[in-house]
Amino acid sequence: MAERSFAKEVEKLRMGAGDTFHGEGILAITKALLENGVGYVGGYQGAPISHLMDVLSDAQEILGELGVHFEASASEATAAAMLAASVHYPIRGAVTFKSTVGTNVASDALANLASGGVTGGALVIVGEDYGEGSSIMQERSHAFAMKSQIWLLDPRPNLPSIVKAVGDGFELSEASNTPVMLQVRIRGCHVHGRFAARDNVAPAMTVRDAVENPRRDTQRIVLPPASFVHEHEKIDKRLPAAIRYIRDNGLNEVFGPDSAKVGIVLQGGMYNAVIRSLQRLGLADIYGNTKVPLYVLNVTYPLISEEFLSFCDGKDAVLMVEEGQPDYIEQAFGSMLYKAGARTRLVGKGPLPMAGEYTGQVMTDGIRAFLSEHGAGLLPSRGRAPNAPPPVETAPDLANVVPVRPPGFCTGCPERPIFAATKLVEKELGQHHIASDIGCHLFSINAPFEIGATTMGYGLGPASASAFNDPGANRRSISFVGDGGFWHNGLTSSVGNAVFNQNDGVIVIVDNYYSAATGGQDVLSSRADNKTKSTKHPIAEAVRGLGVNWVRQVDRTYDVGKMRDTLREALTTPEKGPKVIVASSECMLNRQRREKPLLGAAMKAGERVVKPRFGVDEDVCTGDHACMRLSGCPSLSVKKLDDPLRDDPVASIDQSCVGCGNCGEVADAAVLCPSFYRADVVHNPTRRDRLVDRLRRGLIGWLQMRREAGRLQFAEQ
Repeated sequence: MAERSFAKEVEKLRMGAGDTFHGEGILAITKALLENGVGYVGGYQGAPISHLMDVLSDAQEILGELGVHFEASASEATAAAMLAASVHYPIRGAVTFKSTVGTNVASDALANLASGGVTGGALVIVGEDYGEGSSIMQERSHAFAMKSQIWLLDPRPNLPSIVKAVGDGFELSEASNTPVMLQVRIRGCHVHGRFAARDNVAPAMTVRDAVENPRRDTQRIVLPPASFVHEHEKIDKRLPAAIRYIRDNGLNEVFGPDSAKVGIVLQGGMYNAVIRSLQRLGLADIYGNTKVPLYVLNVTYPLISEEFLSFCDGKDAVLMVEEGQPDYIEQAFGSMLYKAGARTRLVGKGPLPMAGEYTGQVMTDGIRAFLSEHGAGLLPSRGRAPNAPPPVETAPDLANVVPVRPPGFCTGCPERPIFAATKLVEKELGQHHIASDIGCHLFSINAPFEIGATTMGYGLGPASASAFNDPGANRRSISFVGDGGFWHNGLTSSVGNAVFNQNDGVIVIVDNYYSAATGGQDVLSSRADNKTKSTKHPIAEAVRGLGVNWVRQVDRTYDVGKMRDTLREALTTPEKGPKVIVASSECMLNRQRREKPLLGAAMKAGERVVKPRFGVDEDVCTGDHACMRLSGCPSLSVKKLDDPLRDDPVASIDQSCVGCGNCGEVADAAVLCPSFYRADVVHNPTRRDRLVDRLRRGLIGWLQMRREAGRLQFAEQ
């Protein structure tokens, strides 16, 4: 069950010539793949282009009608290795994943693919997850393109440009026998717009045709002596062929006046931000007509020296807009100017920051600073156009006012009780070295749990604790890995490594039934039925198959007491070798997505539906808030009482409660005050429900009257 369904939207992919396609960037990319005769598509889910995989998954019927093979790959390396089908066969293939973490994983396959080269067009669609909205380390894909000589496209973020870039990518790949990366930022993935559709094209050769007619060319295999020849072929043949295609087909674009004293060179993906900044400075209109010449790099690698030097001719200074660091493009253009003996000054990092996302304000400030020094005559008086809105007042630094709000677990998350149990065990046995991993469970590093010392990569949590495998130590390390990371990389790199090296640590595999952190897609161990994938393969059986002897399965993580006891057993057992705990409960978000529509339909149909709710007895709650320090649930907050004798606020559960029961379980396991209670809300009650309710109310009323009668009364004078 993916985070978002595109079952209705994918019907637009059937549009043909004469139709106008309206939709989202990821849908446009999928339509472009079909229009350009793609033969196979694969990829690994992951933001910001996880929805591209969801679109492809929902479009499997349409892909099948055209003879296009689709796979949801086990990892980014698996996806990149798929492109081997384009090495010997004239089949166009495309794979997609999040960069740069995905490109890191895929780098071995990409390096081999780029070395031998391709016959059919090979397109790698990477989601450039850079900037303030990113969840990963801040790096760029550009280095991978240069390292392996893979051409890098960075189209302007509008649908016609993105669609054109897909076709250009395939043709550039085939013209130069080189794989091509298509870089799309998150705003480009989800931008809405329109473009003129074309007919879908079935692949000239399908993968079935290739299987039935095998080919091989030893010169394309990365093995000496052919591998030594590949480097020369890249420089002597493929690079010149790519430059010719880019130049002859005008893949890069120039906008604005033919002559000026200054200009701006920019990555294609930065176009919208640059145009908007020029509008704010009164130097462009809403249609993109600009008074400052722009050289737009829809291809950021390789760079075309003739085009760049021609753009710089007659200009005193040029601003290079290159987001992120190192400044690869600026360095390359600086070298071109130096070798050509040109007098144009290249400016980039300086007015614009070396690192960080180029937001609207950052871009505007940088361009204004550049023009103030090198093109002051272009700026309108007081820095704005006659009809431009007044300048926005500088906002105060909210970092000193607004508290930090790091990401955390969702309400009802089944992973929260796992870390509550870990805190309880550490209270008994002392602190342990705990290695974290990529996934929702990584939120345990934040308050209130503050568990975990490192995170080294998807599925590498247990591997990152392997150095602590000291037979003489009196304490074992604890490591966490999710089910998504386990199947992605952890099975061999973490668990297999621990078995081989006789690691004595404790490995907790957090099984929430899905690859939840990437959008809720199914994995091998998912409990749901899947029409096109094989599921229901238990993780416990997989680790036993690798040779783990000590394995415990906890099928309800909300049982904090059982989780605590299992962890204690793992940390204290005399048995040597890796200890694996598979802690399983369904992701609450996916559970809500699955159950809410069913419950809503049942209530609408008049059926009896019972929904649990939890609350706090204000008379019992002591107000020490220990329950919050061991839970951290967003629905668990504080409430100020009207009682003048109670100064401290008490715990309170708000309307966002999903009835998981974790708060009560934690209070019981930690021996806290028994202030939590459960109430079942009955929708469409039966006659029996109403009768039981009347009896309960009558009994409670009688008990209340009896208690009041026994109280000491003070008569009024």
